Amino acid sequence: MTSNKKTVKLSDIIIPKFQPLVNDREHMHQILTSGRAGTKSSAMAIMADFLIVSEDDSAAVIMRKHHNKLRKTVYQECVRAIGRLGLSKKHFTITRSPMQITYKKNGNTIYFTGSDSIDDTKGMIDEKNHIRLVVLDELTEFFDKGEGEDEILNIVATFVRGNDEDFRMMYLYNPPKNPKAPVNEWCRKMEQRADCIHIHTDYRDVPMKWLGRKLIDEAEAMKLADFKMYRWIWLGEAVGLDDLIYYMFDEEHHVRKTNSEDNITLYGVGVDYGQMNPTTYQVVGLDFSNKRIQGLDEYYHCGRTSGRQKSPSEYAKDFKDLIDSIYEQYGHKPVFCFIDPSARGLKEEIKRLCPEIQFPDVDNSVELGISRVQKLLIYNALSFTNKQKELKSEIYIYGYDPDSIERGIEKPLKENDHCMDALRYVVMGLWKYIVNMLPILRKE
Repeated sequence: MTSNKKTVKLSDIIIPKFQPLVNDREHMHQILTSGRAGTKSSAMAIMADFLIVSEDDSAAVIMRKHHNKLRKTVYQECVRAIGRLGLSKKHFTITRSPMQITYKKNGNTIYFTGSDSIDDTKGMIDEKNHIRLVVLDELTEFFDKGEGEDEILNIVATFVRGNDEDFRMMYLYNPPKNPKAPVNEWCRKMEQRADCIHIHTDYRDVPMKWLGRKLIDEAEAMKLADFKMYRWIWLGEAVGLDDLIYYMFDEEHHVRKTNSEDNITLYGVGVDYGQMNPTTYQVVGLDFSNKRIQGLDEYYHCGRTSGRQKSPSEYAKDFKDLIDSIYEQYGHKPVFCFIDPSARGLKEEIKRLCPEIQFPDVDNSVELGISRVQKLLIYNALSFTNKQKELKSEIYIYGYDPDSIERGIEKPLKENDHCMDALRYVVMGLWKYIVNMLPILRKE
């Protein structure tokens, strides 16, 4: 590819494993999977840009399940790929509304869209050019949040009609842990087709100068800390699920024998509320100088086992007593409270007694929250105190529902999970501080 400035060889910007796909018209279905830093997204973007500048009468459609994920992911990758091809952005019309990239010389266009509903794809037929490439990015979302294989078949049928000459579908995703996850089952079925090719990569397939020494060190650090998690995150292997969610918890490493709270500068509380079920408050503090998240104290009451159910106003008083005790011990009070979204009554009572407490909205995604707590434990960045007896008791036995694992949709058992939920709320709520404190966690 030649521009006014330089000549770029595709072999210099696409790793060898992906290079055969550039001119592959034999396989209509092309599946690209990888671990972290496998470069599948950048390779896809380069191939999409190369298509519209090198082949007349061509268009591409790049999709994610939801529109709001497009701009910062696949769209940004394709804009970046223009420079990687040695081209100038002035040769393209690049717009966000509608989200498109058009090569001015021939009018070829890349369209970006979501698949929130079937109507999203109806207007994507290019009247002037043949759609030769359709990309489904983060394919797992089409199974987890969509109709899975039925939705994919509908998308293929929509675009292949009238575009069968040199038409191809490209699917990108990082394999879930569970080998029985629906997207993994779909992939194994597709591999049996003669018109399908599956290429898997990981960071070891990429030149180190592309990735940088720090990223390699990140991978090697996880390899030493938790080899199974390393295989999933960095190698992209479907390693299977342990029955225990926090199998990496080790009391020797994760429960402090001595106090070390002098450097804590930010405090937060995670709250899980129940009526007959337990209500618990888990207090944590962030130590920015030592880059650690430290559990400090807990409150726990179960109406069922105690024989006495408390009202929201009583629980609010207990909350105030807890944060007052934190102030007496550390000289600071928690700033933020991250509470079970269903506990509106308790939230209002706490606001009344503790007007200084803030209640930021928090992402309640269970799977994401669990993965973040796991990573903190793996890197020994999260520790607890012996005061957190109920949390310690739960973390040893908190597990997945075996039936859900068999169905390929892993869900935690709804038991022994109250302290675990409170811990997840506070980690998710403070994540924007945690991730800046620990850059190793920045890429999900």
